[in-house]
Amino acid sequence: MENYKEMIILIADDDDGHAELIKEGLEESGVCNKIIRFKDGEEVWNFLARTGGKTERDRNKSYLLLLDINMPKMDGIEVLKRMKANGELKDIPIMMLTTTDDPREVEACYKMGCNLYITKPVDFIKFTETLKRLGLFIQVVKI
Repeated sequence: MENYKEMIILIADDDDGHAELIKEGLEESGVCNKIIRFKDGEEVWNFLARTGGKTERDRNKSYLLLLDINMPKMDGIEVLKRMKANGELKDIPIMMLTTTDDPREVEACYKMGCNLYITKPVDFIKFTETLKRLGLFIQVVKI
């Protein structure tokens, strides 16, 4: 257990309501990891790449990124591309969590290296069920 690193969940989503629902859904499903939220792609990229800003990624911790695609400043696709091209960031698991369900975009994200692509259901009840399943998945991944 000496090599165990605390896993921090990063949420990059510009929609305050979605970000809060994601956080609450994970907590309700029993996930008790620290969660850090970013409002756009540039903000999460600066954190991960350690290129300034108020907070930076701690190299002694592991991370899981829940990444929206449609965000201002830098979209999720660009964040995904940059992370997979960066030797230090390429192994961080990335789950695309977005309203976009275009099969070509889903396929493109998998080809770029995302680990999971989840479409946010528009229906609130389906969305909370999806988040509970995501929370259970995260707990399994941790073990």
